[in-house]
Amino acid sequence: MNDYLGAIALPRFSICVSSFNDADFLTPCITSVISQSFSDFELIVVDDGSTDETSSILDKYVEKDCRIKTIIKKQNEGVHLGRKDAINLSTGDFVIFLDADDELKEDALRSLDSYICEFPECDYLHFGMDVINKGDFDETTVLNFNKQANFDPVCNSSDDLLSSSFITFESDWRVIQRCFSSRLAKRAFASMTSEKMGRGQDAYECLVLSSMAENPKFCNSLKCYRYYLGRGITNSSSLSTESWLKEATAYRDCWELACEFAMNKAPIVGRAAASLKLKLLESLYNDWFVRVGFEEKLIAARRAASFCGGIETATQLFRIIRDEAYRLWDSGSSTITLEELAEWYREAMGFVAESGFTSRDLIEYASAAKNHLCNLTDRAKLTSLKKEDVRIFVSTHKRVDTFSGRVFQPVEVGCALRSSHFGWAFHDDDGVNISSLNAMYCELTTQYWAWKNTDSDYVGFCHYRRYFDFSPSRHEENQFGEVLDRYIDSSSQMEYCLDDDSVRDYVKQYDVITTERKDIRPYCGSSATIRKQYDLADKLFVEDLDKVVSILVKQHPEYLQDAQAFLKGHTARFCNMFIMKRAIFNAYCEWLFPILEEFVNTTDMSKYSKEGLRTPGHLAERLLNIYLLHHERVGEGWKTAELQCVHFTEPDYHGELGLPRLSGDPRPIIPVVFASDNNYVPMLTTTIYSMLANASTDYRYDIVVLHRDINGENQARMKSFFRAFPHADLRFCSVSAIIDQYELTTNNPHISVETYYRFLIQKLLPYYNKVLYLDSDLIVKGDISELYETELGTNLLGATRDIDFLGNLNMKNGDRLKYAKEVLGMNDPYDYFQAGVLLLNTYEMRNLYTIEEWLEFASDDRFIYNDQDVLNAHCEGRVTWLDYDWNVMIDCGNRIANVFSFAPHEVFDAFNDSRGHERIVHYAGFEKPWKFAYCDRSQLYWKYARETPFYEKLLALLMGSGASVDTPLLMHEKAISETSPLRKIVDPLCPVGSARREVLKSIGRAVQGKK
Repeated sequence: MNDYLGAIALPRFSICVSSFNDADFLTPCITSVISQSFSDFELIVVDDGSTDETSSILDKYVEKDCRIKTIIKKQNEGVHLGRKDAINLSTGDFVIFLDADDELKEDALRSLDSYICEFPECDYLHFGMDVINKGDFDETTVLNFNKQANFDPVCNSSDDLLSSSFITFESDWRVIQRCFSSRLAKRAFASMTSEKMGRGQDAYECLVLSSMAENPKFCNSLKCYRYYLGRGITNSSSLSTESWLKEATAYRDCWELACEFAMNKAPIVGRAAASLKLKLLESLYNDWFVRVGFEEKLIAARRAASFCGGIETATQLFRIIRDEAYRLWDSGSSTITLEELAEWYREAMGFVAESGFTSRDLIEYASAAKNHLCNLTDRAKLTSLKKEDVRIFVSTHKRVDTFSGRVFQPVEVGCALRSSHFGWAFHDDDGVNISSLNAMYCELTTQYWAWKNTDSDYVGFCHYRRYFDFSPSRHEENQFGEVLDRYIDSSSQMEYCLDDDSVRDYVKQYDVITTERKDIRPYCGSSATIRKQYDLADKLFVEDLDKVVSILVKQHPEYLQDAQAFLKGHTARFCNMFIMKRAIFNAYCEWLFPILEEFVNTTDMSKYSKEGLRTPGHLAERLLNIYLLHHERVGEGWKTAELQCVHFTEPDYHGELGLPRLSGDPRPIIPVVFASDNNYVPMLTTTIYSMLANASTDYRYDIVVLHRDINGENQARMKSFFRAFPHADLRFCSVSAIIDQYELTTNNPHISVETYYRFLIQKLLPYYNKVLYLDSDLIVKGDISELYETELGTNLLGATRDIDFLGNLNMKNGDRLKYAKEVLGMNDPYDYFQAGVLLLNTYEMRNLYTIEEWLEFASDDRFIYNDQDVLNAHCEGRVTWLDYDWNVMIDCGNRIANVFSFAPHEVFDAFNDSRGHERIVHYAGFEKPWKFAYCDRSQLYWKYARETPFYEKLLALLMGSGASVDTPLLMHEKAISETSPLRKIVDPLCPVGSARREVLKSIGRAVQGKK
């Protein structure tokens, strides 16, 4: 008997079909198998609890063909368990899964057998399919589906399989359209879950099969499968909230199973599982967008977030908002409105309130969604602004602050010369324009555009930094007749009555409004005339002024008297700012632009400087005066007014710091914030360099520098230097407008006002709920990713105890202890922390106080250490204590012996121990390496400083101050004497004969007053 069984040949192929209520398609499916020319197969059909005619159809086939086996289930258990049961029953050498509503093509098994014979080592064969449209899909959809289904990637390993199906998504992740060795199929399905699965099961099964394959092959030229796209699919029908949540649960189960399987597997398997999760979420929320009723959408999303994750839900909402907002922008049509998209955006922001923006996709989708929504909002506002009867256009070429309201309307100039435009401004290249001439015509391109393309009753012009003063009060002016102010904000808007109502009420009283006539003699000399003033400009030519006047007189002889009077006079209205009634403005433009056009066409300016090229703009300023003088002389009867001009010195945009640009980098983000001024740039650069040189490259670092005055050159040099670290982004954020609203001072000469900037972090970086703050006088020796991973819970921050403060607490006079209790109100002054290294829980800090409240607290002039005292006063009891390694202060002025040693013995021992393995060295106090040659840990500092582009500046600081007050640095003719102690530092950093040595010599000589 045993010999007989051993002689029975096992089938070459096991074709496995799981069917649930597929009676309409089951007959052609089975027929496509049993009619194969290659007959060495078994067909296993699982009746998965069907309630239609499936059972009777199977009975008929089983009676006729012994190769057909059936598994009959009383209850529906799902396709996955049907396949699992079929695999357990199968005996073939190879396994093929066939969906009950699809078919095998003629001679499919023979073709597959021939291929396998040629490549016997193959255990995973992806073959081709014909895609037949049964769902009324458009041709493009069918072509794209067919393209992916029959894509042939370069595939020689399981890693290639996983990458193609789950990371690049070049190929599909179905388990049909494949032929598996029985060994692979049985091993893979044995490791899979025995629980019922819903949608997404193919992805899970394919991931397991792909990860176990040893010799995969793709040969899609073998068209062996007939796939009926859309047959039985109801994805176009609407879904109730409950139905969609059922799908969401199935998808969640699928990705959780995939991630569980990937644990302790090769990294590529984990990456594939994570990518599978994202793709399933994308598919799930595509269904949410298309199939869930609008009134139920947010309810469904909130419920799904509870088990799919708030971050995951927010990511998908931001993605959909991004796409639909762009569709609205591009075509003007979408199934939802801007207001609805904005509501979804607010909902998505709510989902991330507790976790923060921590993933690459989340940040990129949120950033794009916000940008598109802002663009749509801006465009809607600009469209509505066209209806205003008073329009004062503000010319700008860059992002600047603007006043709230509708009267002042920004216009971006020179748009024809740039590929991208601001969404919040009108563009001077719309309609009829001379935008391409902006280099010559300056703000006149706005005037030309307004002349040709607008029709408001009143039209006026300002510059992004100069506005009219509409207030009834007179303001102090500088020698050039300008009122100087700093910021364009609500305070200055109120100060100069630049609100809509005030401006409209004033403008409608007059025909023409200009800046005040100013006398040039106070700054040009008592005999100065307007012509002489023009001649005094280094890069302008008075001959051009004479020429444009001759053109004027030729075109309009009646203006000769006015031109001569103006040029010989000593007063003028400057800045090319005016407001006119529409008829007057149109007449002025009809007069002005032909004059300038003839000048430009007959003048060779090819060799002019950049400023000289702006000559037409300068000439127009003079022509405006002549035009107004003429009409005053001839008695037009215009009602006119002259207003002071306000010059804003810091008009640059002070809005919210944008999301970082991540360029598709998948690594987790660590935000690190510094505060600095322009003078501290060399030290700041050294600190950041030391940090990045020792930081793990498994993370991306979003480095934000808060400042008020770091100039463009220094910013550019720093950005160029740190390009060597592709895993880091460096950004600068000006905080002047915020800080200047408060009376902030410091009581310690070694502490600058920049110390308060850390209070702004919670507002300026709203998309992070945990941020690392570092002072700029540090050297970071450790990997800050380890510091950042410190768990804070609901504590406000992570910090180290301040051993300096604790030492002072134990001084016998008791002054510091009294101060800590009475001024700071601390219950336990020995919990006072040092604020140079802070891991901030910005989520909890936002919930505690606004930045306005923090800064109000900081304005208390009783504090000794200012912001550090404020933080200690308000954060006590909610601090996670960091190892001393993360903030080891140097021995400044022998403070270890004189102060630190007074601290509690356990604290002092811990501090001393940390000095043997510092991860951050803090040069706190008055002794800095760039000031004192013998500063504690100075050699460590210079190790990093000498690699930065500001090394010579640091050396200059050191040379200027000396190693100490009693150590002469420059005693002889040499820049540094042979016996100078400074040589121990300088020689290793600036070897004899090096370029740096020569620079140092020149610095030394300069200090001595020598050439």
